[in-house]
Amino acid sequence: MRVLLVEDTTGLGEAVRDQISDDGHAVDWVQTLGFAETSIQTTAYDLILLDLILPDGHGFGFLRKLRTSGNTTPVIILTARDQVSDRIEGLNAGADDYLVKPFDLSELSARVAAVARRYRGNPSPLIRVGDLEVDLGDHRIRRDGQPIELTAREWALFEGFIQRPGTLLSRSQLEDRLYAFGAEIESNTIEVYVSRLRKKLGRDAILTVRGMGYRLETHDH
Repeated sequence: MRVLLVEDTTGLGEAVRDQISDDGHAVDWVQTLGFAETSIQTTAYDLILLDLILPDGHGFGFLRKLRTSGNTTPVIILTARDQVSDRIEGLNAGADDYLVKPFDLSELSARVAAVARRYRGNPSPLIRVGDLEVDLGDHRIRRDGQPIELTAREWALFEGFIQRPGTLLSRSQLEDRLYAFGAEIESNTIEVYVSRLRKKLGRDAILTVRGMGYRLETHDH
């Protein structure tokens, strides 16, 4: 996924960014609401992690504005405000989940995965794509009962395919799965990771459409 992290505390921001990156997601980290607004105008995010008290305003106002504009990107609020009334206000403003600081980073990973599953329309972590059994929660894949191990980056790319099985994805769409904003993109990265996925999932698992992109085969084509 492509994740926008809005957090002004440096230590926590670094820890959250590293945790979500280690889970295989691309993370853009900003420290003000102004930069957050600019980011969502230029980049399509799959999830926003939102602190409430920021140097240039309050997260609730940003969230209400986001929802009023019709933006349905899932939002998890990260805050030290632990009153029930704050949680209710956040959920009423349009948040999908609410995590109180300090929190365990592994819990954050689990909540990120759960919100992502809900927005894909499949709350179950277990799905089948072709002859692959995929556990979205644990990032595990089996074929004919045999486990297939993927690295974090291989999983990030594969997740992009399984979110839209059978759909043609361009190189730029796939690069967004792997790179945060401003990161240097190597010209052959996608080809390298697609090749690695084919070696692990099967030579015909991912189809190349020359000049256009790649598609995960579901045996429906």
